[in-house]
Amino acid sequence: MTTPLNSRIVLHQMVVDARDPGALVRFWARLLGGEPVDRARGWSHVDLPGGVRLAFQPVPEEKAGKNRLHLDVRADDIGTAVAAALALGAAATGETVTDDQGSFQTMRDPEGNEFCVVTA
Repeated sequence: MTTPLNSRIVLHQMVVDARDPGALVRFWARLLGGEPVDRARGWSHVDLPGGVRLAFQPVPEEKAGKNRLHLDVRADDIGTAVAAALALGAAATGETVTDDQGSFQTMRDPEGNEFCVVTA
C-alpha cells in the first residue's frame, strides 16, 4: 500500500465541464441521489450519498473527444440501472459486457460525458 505524501490532502470533489451545469447536476442527482445545488458564477454540485461531491463548472464549448477520466457507478441490477439512466436522458454505447470482474454498460450523460454502470 502506498502512503500519501501528506495525510492532510484529500479528494474534495470531482469536477465536470458542462454547457448547462444546472441541467447536468439534476441528471446526476436524480440518478445517484442527493440534492442539486446551484452556486455562483454558473457552477452547480451535488453531494452524493457516500460522501463524494460531483461538481459542474460552466464552459462555453461542447464536449469534443473521449473523456480521459470517467465515472463508474455500481448497481445491483445493471438492466434496471441502465433503464433508469436512459429514462433520465442518458444514452447507451454498445452492448453490456460481462467478464470475470462482473458486467458493465458504457453510457453517455445528456452532455455526452462517458460513464459506466457496473456490477461487482
